[in-house]
Amino acid sequence: MKRGDLYRVRRPTGDPKRSRVFVVVGRQTVIDSRLSTVVCAPVLSQRGGLSTEVDVGPAQGLKHESSIHCDVLVSVSKSALSDYLGTLPPALLRQLDQALRIALAVE
Repeated sequence: MKRGDLYRVRRPTGDPKRSRVFVVVGRQTVIDSRLSTVVCAPVLSQRGGLSTEVDVGPAQGLKHESSIHCDVLVSVSKSALSDYLGTLPPALLRQLDQALRIALAVE
């Protein structure tokens, strides 16, 4: 498991959908640690064009054009991240970094 990986989570806690795709966004050090959860951002089919969203789609293993929503970070159990879909390419990882900086108001 690494930063930028996309996973489909079945029956995510507090989510009305049967499954949801999440992108791992936490630091690799924490991902590799003994902690049981990692910080993720949800992938939603709704796209608002916000600077805190990163567009993704079939090229990243998804069924539809969607976007990563960096304003809605959640902690997800590593054990729930078992249905691997793909990894963001370097260019999208850079966009994700920028969207996270904006969402968290980090200069």
